[in-house]
Amino acid sequence: MPRQRDRADAGRIQLLVAVGTDKHPFGRLLAWLEEWHVEAADRVGLTVQHGHSPAPAVPGAVPFLAHDALQTAMSGADLVLCHGGPATILEARRHGHLPIVVPRDPQRGEHVDDHQQLFARRLGAAGMVALCESRPALHDALAAGVADPARFAVVADPRTRDAQRAAVARVGRIVDGLIAEAARRAPRWRVWGRAARNGRRAR
Repeated sequence: MPRQRDRADAGRIQLLVAVGTDKHPFGRLLAWLEEWHVEAADRVGLTVQHGHSPAPAVPGAVPFLAHDALQTAMSGADLVLCHGGPATILEARRHGHLPIVVPRDPQRGEHVDDHQQLFARRLGAAGMVALCESRPALHDALAAGVADPARFAVVADPRTRDAQRAAVARVGRIVDGLIAEAARRAPRWRVWGRAARNGRRAR
């Protein structure tokens, strides 16, 4: 059940931001959030799970949320903004949200590889997330969500479990495809690594 809002929350859109538990910082997303929040503070209530990133200068920031607390926050949120982690995206959709997703970028030191980008782009193309890979795109999505949260809602009715199962299965196939693609690439790196080590020994 959604949590009961206190008087301070009345009339405000509740936004949950979740960057997951990965050890890499994700300051880029949090900086974009800080910039946007300056103009939206009076209209938005925040819960921000910032993980291993420095705490952003916004209210409601906590490093981590226990699983039950995260479920409660998702249940009570009007909008969910998150990184490109499959588990976080699935949880958001299960709670009736079309999540606004900013995938981590390994070129910026935000992850070990590009699987979040590949995954989020495929879901974005399928209409299963609102993909944002730039500051303007994120700010536009958040502004649209505050203006009309229903634009970022999906069906989360127990009577439509078949549709939810289909969505989960679709995400599962995408994840399986990414894993298979990574597995196909891995042997070439391992062979190259062994050859390089053998070459050094020969010298």
